[in-house]
Formats: sequence, structure tokens, C-alpha cells
Amino acid sequence: MFFRHLLLLTMTTTPALADEAIGYLALGDSYTIGEAVAEDDRWPVQLAAALRAEGIALAPPRIIATTGWTTDELSAAMDAAEPIGEYGFVSLLIGVNNQYRGRDVEEYRAQFAALLKRAIALAGGRADRVLVLSIPDWGATPFGQASGRDLARVSAELDAYNAVNREESETRGVAWVDVTPVSRARGAEAAMVAEDGLHPSAAMYREWTALALPVARRLLSRR
Repeated sequence: MFFRHLLLLTMTTTPALADEAIGYLALGDSYTIGEAVAEDDRWPVQLAAALRAEGIALAPPRIIATTGWTTDELSAAMDAAEPIGEYGFVSLLIGVNNQYRGRDVEEYRAQFAALLKRAIALAGGRADRVLVLSIPDWGATPFGQASGRDLARVSAELDAYNAVNREESETRGVAWVDVTPVSRARGAEAAMVAEDGLHPSAAMYREWTALALPVARRLLSRR
């Protein structure tokens, strides 16, 4: 998440559905690209599959995300990917690397708000087709516990970041899903982290998917 700073675009290669399927764009960093897990275990891929199992024709996601990205780096990557197109559903999860690098929370607010504005535009101007996930707490993981960082401070800073992304989302009528509590409650469990001891495992991503699924279902039921 924090140590690979490569400006490249990654897209899923899963076959597309029929033409009438709803397009899905997932924006983020290592948590969205699923560092250290298989492609099918990434939470956006799990979410799309769960919705399809319920009869909602959501295409496998196009993912623009790379391990290590901050808000400004995601924005630059989106610039490089233009034209991105328009999608029926867009998700956004970004900010952990801003916190890890000690960036100012008000800088995050401005950059997150700009990304959220772009996400809404990419959803055809429909804020009710955009989903934001909170930033999980990496300090709860084995890596975090061994990092030597002040973990109380890490948690407090992440709370401040999440207060910002929640406020900016709700102000614009964008749905917000809080995955931070489960990341704290279960982040130290061996089954919930990948082999690197830092990134979520497929099992943790299933927890996130379970939280996001009813919200995404509601958004996609709107015409």
C-alpha cells in the first residue's frame, strides 16, 4: 500500500457482460486493486458478482487504482486515462496514503472533494450512483502493530480523514459505507490479512462487500 509508488493504470480483465449491463468504475488505491489477493477477491469484483447473483446486471468493474496512490496521484492517473467514459455506478476509496505520509487533512478535503466531483460526473451527473467507502485502519494489522508508529494517533488521524470523506459525500448526496469498525475489530486476525500482514485478505474484503451490498443494491434500483 505504502511502498510501491508506481503511476500506472490497472484494469480488470474479466469478460464483459451483455451490452445492457450497467458499467462499473472503481477508483482508489491498494484497497481497491486488492494488493496481495487474487483478482476475484478484490472487494469491487466481489461486490459486482454479489449484485449479479441477485439479478442486477452490473458489469465487472473497470478499476483505476494502484498501491501507494494518494488523492492527487489518483487524480493524475485519471487525467492520463482520459477519456474515461461514463458509468452507471462508481465507487471511490482513497486517502490512506495521504494519512500515512503525514499529509494535511484540509489538503485531503480539497483533493477528495475534487475526486468526488469527478466521480459524480463519471456517473452521468448522478450522485445517487456513487458509493464511497471509509478508509480502514491499517494500524490494527500485524504490520501496524509492529510498525513503531503511535497507533492511537494513526486511528485519530484516520478518524479525521473519514469525517471529511463522510461529510463531503453526504453533502453531495453520495452514499457512504463505514468499513473502518470491522477493520479495527478484526484487523489483527490472521485470516483477515494477506500474507504481507498489512493488506486485507479475501475474507476481510467479504466483510466489506457485505456492508456495501445493501447500499449498492439500493442505489442501483433507482432509475
